[in-house]
Amino acid sequence: MRVVDQADAKKAQRGRADALRLAKAADKVVVSKGKKIVTFDMQADPPDDETLLSHLLGPTGNLRAPTLRTGKTLLVGFNAEAYKQLFPR
Repeated sequence: MRVVDQADAKKAQRGRADALRLAKAADKVVVSKGKKIVTFDMQADPPDDETLLSHLLGPTGNLRAPTLRTGKTLLVGFNAEAYKQLFPR
């Protein structure tokens, strides 16, 4: 996998507007919080902004890390199972 853009979440904080822009540019958003995985189909059934933001933003009000985009999928948070599904060996 080739990394196109990388940023340190502590130095390059992304707030509400950036989080929404990234999510709305994706076809699918996969959010991991602990063992829970929530998937949003941004084409067929997009959530309202507040629902989306409640999953994307951390307690500081910034986009949760790690966040990565692969193709038209945005992956927010870390969950080993979600990564295995998106990046099979």
